[in-house]
Amino acid sequence: MNTGIVIKSTGSWYKILPVSENQKIEHWSDDVVVEARIKGKFRLAGLSITNPIAVGDVVDYELEQEGKGMIKHIHPRKNYVARQSPRKKHELHLLASNVDQAVLVVSLKFPDLKLGFIDRFLLMTEPQDIPVIILVNKIDLLEEDDFDWLGGLAMMYEKIGYKVLPISATNGDGIDTLKELLKDKQTLISGQSGVGKSTLLNALEPELDIKVAPISDYMGKGQHTTTFAEMHSLSFGARIIDTPGIKTLSFNNLEPQDVVHNYREFFIASANCKFGGNCLHRNEPKCAVKDAIESGEISDIRYASYLQILEEVEAQNHWERHKKM
Repeated sequence: MNTGIVIKSTGSWYKILPVSENQKIEHWSDDVVVEARIKGKFRLAGLSITNPIAVGDVVDYELEQEGKGMIKHIHPRKNYVARQSPRKKHELHLLASNVDQAVLVVSLKFPDLKLGFIDRFLLMTEPQDIPVIILVNKIDLLEEDDFDWLGGLAMMYEKIGYKVLPISATNGDGIDTLKELLKDKQTLISGQSGVGKSTLLNALEPELDIKVAPISDYMGKGQHTTTFAEMHSLSFGARIIDTPGIKTLSFNNLEPQDVVHNYREFFIASANCKFGGNCLHRNEPKCAVKDAIESGEISDIRYASYLQILEEVEAQNHWERHKKM
């Protein structure tokens, strides 16, 4: 039996880099990579998933004819990031596993930022205690007034413990700082389509030569350039897992309390709510979270996105229960 780490997922086939479980991963060449399929069925904590194996997984496999492999076992994951499948809304799709941190790439303009998207992404990482860096790209396209908005955004998220880094992948602003944050870590890099993720990766490592597509004329939305998740080893000692651009994020795997508990500042404040951790922070009396919003201690912008997601999750769960009746 051989052991390796999954470095690319293409749906039915996986590319595996042969390593021991604790071996440090350096640069690799294609001639050592093994293509493998799945043997048997794998599930994720009883949940239905479209892809049972993620980039970043450590797996055991056996070699078969023509050098191909058959995956027999997945080693326990220290964490994973999963989203609702964009094609099968009742199933989850694994984005990556065993990451040290995640980088969410956004832009204030071209395409315009939807603040709720950041909070939706954090609902995927927070349950797994994965640190997140919010990377605001394309600052070279901002006008003077936009920097006030950028400052407010940074203050809102850094106050609750997320690092915000403004960069320009085009002119190189902030790239050296980002390299230091990525060094010696395995990082998931994600973002909405068109935010410049491919340009960013090429700025970090020009030899990657990742295809870059222009922003589409229709509504200024970006076009997908990454089709499958793939791990890259960078020359300055970083490993990044590049994932396809995300257009929307919905949740079929959450209960209302999952939303409540994974807005980290809400969770801390809820210790002083009359109903404690059971408070949904809407109409309940003596709600410490609502008091903190009124005083400005908790962002009303975050609260607005919280209410929207909570309503969606409740509606989804109601529909699922009604369907089973």
